[in-house]
Amino acid sequence: MQSHIAIDAFSSRLGIDLDAIRANYRTISRRVAPARCGAVVKANAYGLGATMVGPALYREGCRTFFVAQLCEAGPLEQVIGGDVEIFILNGIDPGTEALCAERGFVPVLNSATQVEHWRTLARSHGRSLPAALQVDSGMSRLGLPSAAAIALANDPAFARDVDLRLLMTHLACADEPARPANVEQLARFRMLHAHFPGVPGSIANSGGTFLGGEFHGDVARPGVALFGVDPGPLAEGLRPVVRLDARVLQIRTIEAGTGVGYGLEHVATTRQRLATIAIGYADGWPRCLGGVGAAWRGGARLPVAGRVSMDSTTVDISALPEEALREGDFVELIGPSQSLDQVARDAGTIAYEILTQLGARHARIYHESGAAQVRVPGSYP
Repeated sequence: MQSHIAIDAFSSRLGIDLDAIRANYRTISRRVAPARCGAVVKANAYGLGATMVGPALYREGCRTFFVAQLCEAGPLEQVIGGDVEIFILNGIDPGTEALCAERGFVPVLNSATQVEHWRTLARSHGRSLPAALQVDSGMSRLGLPSAAAIALANDPAFARDVDLRLLMTHLACADEPARPANVEQLARFRMLHAHFPGVPGSIANSGGTFLGGEFHGDVARPGVALFGVDPGPLAEGLRPVVRLDARVLQIRTIEAGTGVGYGLEHVATTRQRLATIAIGYADGWPRCLGGVGAAWRGGARLPVAGRVSMDSTTVDISALPEEALREGDFVELIGPSQSLDQVARDAGTIAYEILTQLGARHARIYHESGAAQVRVPGSYP
């Protein structure tokens, strides 16, 4: 027999503002109109929980969803309405074509092999099967080269085998608006799109939605922007979504000359007050933040002292009055005092990586319409 764990048993809390996600979707939808605005909820909605985020976006009016893998589509389908399209961005793994077709998911065909497997299945069914087609406009990652795409466009049998729902490509430099590659990719995509009359086109990822109307196409595919991350310098109007707090496990005072943590890399130069907090790299708090990152409390920055451990991090709380922080209190890691982007800069990475690596041990608190819903990551016997 299992008993559910109360939220107080968790030493870190991840707040996720579903109202902010919905507001960000509205902002981007208005920006790309009259194009249709979809939502990329791959990687478990960038780590925030697709089974909670997906329904919130559905309530906001989203009916076009994108995941990366077939295994992500089923759990999402179970929690949103039946009047949606779910696209599989990575296409279909060999042997899963029949399952994908049976469940009504729409694979994005990225290679000649994927195209041929899907066409073979369609011919065995005696009818066309829905799919999207990705073309490579210059990123050299996924998608058919131009010549192969044009050959399909000129093949009458392809139209009989495949009910083409979307022609898409992906921008390599959308977060850098001045890069010539953006307009070059747009020109290539427009050339290829002209060979598929009547098929909706999609080029705009999160960054692309802020590049200008010519990039919006017929269907926009925002992802990380929905979750409050600015996808480039032109982004505006997005609300932060995430707050991360961790509990203080222990407070101590050390004297000058005392080493702290693994390797004793931090050595106090003066008397210091330290707090060990319950978060580490197993929770997605990057190890490289040792000696660089910080927590916050009451407007005061609390620098990380020494290395980040697997389950804990030590911070210098000398700037706080003694009564301002007690064992059992929480400090802020991501929130009003320190943005997700700032944490990423301190870690020498991008906000996408920080967001998707936030660990499974955090109690997750979803806020929507004035109510809070708690999801804890499991139960123990």
